[in-house]
Amino acid sequence: RPRSHTVTTTSSSFTANLSASSSTLAYDREFLRTPPGLLMVTEIVLGLLVWTLIAGTEYFLYPAFGWVMFVAVFYWVLTVFFLIIYMTMTYTRIPQVPWTTVGLCFNGSAFILYLIAAIVDASSVTKELDSHNYNSWAASSFFAFVVTSCYAGNTYFSFISWRSRTLQ
Repeated sequence: RPRSHTVTTTSSSFTANLSASSSTLAYDREFLRTPPGLLMVTEIVLGLLVWTLIAGTEYFLYPAFGWVMFVAVFYWVLTVFFLIIYMTMTYTRIPQVPWTTVGLCFNGSAFILYLIAAIVDASSVTKELDSHNYNSWAASSFFAFVVTSCYAGNTYFSFISWRSRTLQ
């Protein structure tokens, strides 16, 4: 006796929404004109300068410069990551993440650790240590303090944004 085969298909609204929403990426060009956007670009450019000035020396012989390299490269990569998130407006597609809190924690930790790294960098620069690398280390120390001030500014703007979200 022949069997009857019935096939039932269902469509999930989640997959329909996902395919519709991920087809185009938004691009927020105006973000680069805001104070936090300008500070992020400055952090990326000067942070790159900090770690390349150190990377061009024999920093691995001195643990203090290894710490500065770690902080500089770590926060450089994360800042590039966050710039991409803000430029592509990815934060609007992931509303489960408390982005104002994440931004405040990121910028606050970057400020504190970069301040420590800048102080370590400045206190480790001596001509007696290695006169061949003195200028690179001195320049990296200067730029580390400039990047620290940029992260301090972004921490301020993140705090203002976080504060306005928590008061709502």
